[in-house]
Amino acid sequence: MSHRTLWLRCETKEFERRAALTPTTAKRLIDAGFDIIVERDEQRIFDDSEYKAVGCKLVDNNTWHTAPSDIAIIGLKELEESTDPLSHTHIQFAHCFKRQAGWSDVLFRFHSGGGTLYDLEFLHDENGRRVAAFGFHAGFAGAAAGALALASRRKDEKLGLLQPFENEGSMVNTVMRLLGGNGRGVKALVIGALGRCGRGAVELFRKIGLDENDIIKWDLDETARGGPFSEILDVDIFVNCIYLNSKIPSFIDRDQIIAAGVRRRLSVVVDVSCDTTNPFNPIPIYNVNTTFSAPTVPVDVGPGNPSLSVISIDHLPTLLPREASEQFSADLLPSLLEFPTSRVWTDAEVLFKKKKEEAIRDKGISAS
Repeated sequence: MSHRTLWLRCETKEFERRAALTPTTAKRLIDAGFDIIVERDEQRIFDDSEYKAVGCKLVDNNTWHTAPSDIAIIGLKELEESTDPLSHTHIQFAHCFKRQAGWSDVLFRFHSGGGTLYDLEFLHDENGRRVAAFGFHAGFAGAAAGALALASRRKDEKLGLLQPFENEGSMVNTVMRLLGGNGRGVKALVIGALGRCGRGAVELFRKIGLDENDIIKWDLDETARGGPFSEILDVDIFVNCIYLNSKIPSFIDRDQIIAAGVRRRLSVVVDVSCDTTNPFNPIPIYNVNTTFSAPTVPVDVGPGNPSLSVISIDHLPTLLPREASEQFSADLLPSLLEFPTSRVWTDAEVLFKKKKEEAIRDKGISAS
């Protein structure tokens, strides 16, 4: 493998404007001896000229398939659906290691082509902590989307198209304006409040003016007794920020919602964790991912009850694409400088091989 070359592919997911490598981190890698190839991409928040200015080689959009197989391809979101074998090494979020919908098909493509997957969600340091994550900006943007949905609900409207903001200040000011000046009087509950994602959600609520007593912060201690939790029904916005890796009691369910009837205050659920197709999803009141063009999905709450909607967008940080990309890419940089020989990468490859074997067994195919 050409260990000193990285190919930054374009993102094909609609509305995705983030980048795994920013011009800032690309320059750091080039200074360290890497060759960085960048696909032209009008959708990306960073202009092609920004990459060219720091010494990257620009190539045509979505042409990574033509790259020599010994060049590693780096991106963020999942590849377009296909059955074509994958012969390259890919660094990305693949959303298949937790048996999400279509997981075995994705991994079988790597088996068929002899490629390798380093899933960005599973790159860990020696303490088991992720080396890079979009958690803070996911929580921040998710809370903002929830507040925007609440503002629309107050006008008896449905939240429309969400578009990326130029920066954090623009997002905060927009949310406050649509709430009538600030968020005072809004009550929110964040589960997973001690993690990066939860801290981001709490920070947004603070910045838009919620009283500190109206930001209810729960983590492992508060949820240890097991749900469903009636307290969730008593807030305007519930934001789920947990990292799910095993089955737990539901935080909230439809029977509980219907039983509460008109007494329910809850208007918006934001599932930042977005384990929609995970069989262990602790919010079993919806079953589809939402999008920036259609941010909410209604919950069947029974006749005569106040409406309830869920936001389940799986790439919320792209609402702040430049800031989120810079933070994530900077966190990933130390590991990229050691690619692929450090323990971060060798451990990730071991995990990939294990998951690939599970996928092969799932399809009833011999691994030989």
